Amino acid sequence: MNIILAIGGGIAAYKSAELARLLIQRGVKVRVVMTHAAREFIAPLTFATLTGQKVITSMFSSAGTADDTLASAVEHISVARENDILLVAPATADILAKFAHGIANDFLTTTYLAFTGRVALAPAMNKEMWAHPATQTNLTILRERGHLIIEPDSGFLACGEIGAGRLAEPERILQAVLSPPRTLDLEGDHFLITAGPTQEPIDPVRFISNRSSGRMGYALAQAALDRGAKVILVSGPVALDPPRGAEVVRVQTGAEMREAVFAHLEHATAVIKCAAVADFRPAAPAAKKIKKKGAPVSIALDPVADILAELGRVKGDRLLIGFAAETENLLEYARRKLEEKNCDMIVANRVGVAGAGFESDTNEVLLVMRGGEVVEVPRAPKRDVADTILGQMLRLRKMAGARL
Repeated sequence: MNIILAIGGGIAAYKSAELARLLIQRGVKVRVVMTHAAREFIAPLTFATLTGQKVITSMFSSAGTADDTLASAVEHISVARENDILLVAPATADILAKFAHGIANDFLTTTYLAFTGRVALAPAMNKEMWAHPATQTNLTILRERGHLIIEPDSGFLACGEIGAGRLAEPERILQAVLSPPRTLDLEGDHFLITAGPTQEPIDPVRFISNRSSGRMGYALAQAALDRGAKVILVSGPVALDPPRGAEVVRVQTGAEMREAVFAHLEHATAVIKCAAVADFRPAAPAAKKIKKKGAPVSIALDPVADILAELGRVKGDRLLIGFAAETENLLEYARRKLEEKNCDMIVANRVGVAGAGFESDTNEVLLVMRGGEVVEVPRAPKRDVADTILGQMLRLRKMAGARL
């Protein structure tokens, strides 16, 4: 196997040397391409020594004969044709933008436009740059082209902040790149996915809600889309860009979410109930803002409709996946919920733990299956967790003969 290892300009470029070594150990022939900015962080000589090959750092030869100059001018074509995979690690926001919009102004970007093989991108950047709508839109475009996005880790960043944007560890990049490419194994399926919190109004200003960010549900929607499914995403109030290609139905309250779910249930072949619906709502929401002076010291609450239980009673031959967020007795409560709600799988995560659950870019969960099996999913970006959940759903279909 021949791989182009392209290195963007960022402090994470030092990890690419270890990545090159790991690839070579696996018998891969590695051709390194460096952007001009990458050379500010690590020397080309490092990669030349590791790979035993010339490192390409510019479009044109800086010295030599006219024939040498002509050869270098079209070298991006030969490099594109001679390799099977184009791996960019780190992939900066600049590289993602250029790839997404077809800008070709250096060796890497011209090679990309000439390349017809598999493309894998391992982004690394500041957490605000990663979360910016422009970056997320570019990632959506690249995913729709079938490119593999190796989601960054969360942790301590070079800028001194903590959050998502840290380049994935070389071992994880290696595994993702050398694993068989994702197939459209959900093509023809219709997924109904709920995500985010609900907000139950106390008055026009205040409401009862929870800390769900919607990231896990949105990751599931994107993963299902990437695997060929049609997706209806019923979303509570979140600060996320919708997955491109999904039909998004925005709701606020639990009652609105219930109405939207059952309005779209008929054509769904699988339902993933990821939303964190509030369990209670104020019995009598005030029409005007409640003033502090003279305000009641207690609020009467009514239970919110149990959407998952209702779905369990009418699911038919659909697969029904529920979520359980617990602070204790995780496995016990998940098994109880599986039976009481007539689900095929419960995704259980412990909340209140750093790096998992609400408001986190990563998650670690237990998948509790009908039949008693428990699959432990170690901490990983929520997109990776989403793919594991979908993979287990496919396995359930084969085992139970359920249609997706």
